[in-house]
Amino acid sequence: VAAFGTRLVEVTGGEPLAHPGAYDLVRRLLDAGYTVLVETSGAFDVAPLDPRAVKVMDLKCPGSGESARTLWGNLDHLTRHDELKFVVADLEDLDWAEARVREHGLDTRVREGRLAALLVSPVWDRVGHDPEGSPFLRALSERILASGLPFRLQLQMHKAVWGPSAKGV
Repeated sequence: VAAFGTRLVEVTGGEPLAHPGAYDLVRRLLDAGYTVLVETSGAFDVAPLDPRAVKVMDLKCPGSGESARTLWGNLDHLTRHDELKFVVADLEDLDWAEARVREHGLDTRVREGRLAALLVSPVWDRVGHDPEGSPFLRALSERILASGLPFRLQLQMHKAVWGPSAKGV
């Protein structure tokens, strides 16, 4: 890691917390002075993660086919520097995300500074690459604005820059 010359490390790829050594790796990186972000699906316990790590946790929407795997108790372990991400495949997924935000008071946690962000990230294949813009992104953006919730739209910029199949970027 030191050879990359950066103090920021993001632990991601598949589900990093599925690996037994992940929690120790994160702690060791933090002890070495790195800022560590952990991208997780929310299907594994985040409580054992060192609290200095920034958790970027998914709440799987129904369109993913994986929403039943969510460990809802993980919400209790998110702190002021952590982010919650909803990957949406359609506007019904956004409806689901809005309902979960209200049900769990996540908007209040963001507004009070007890959670860093609520991210809405559209599935890459739905973004579109039309020079006139993306109808799905437009509809999604309009709905986010109309919701009044503190959502932040997040696009997968690495896929736009290097292509969707690039590794190690």
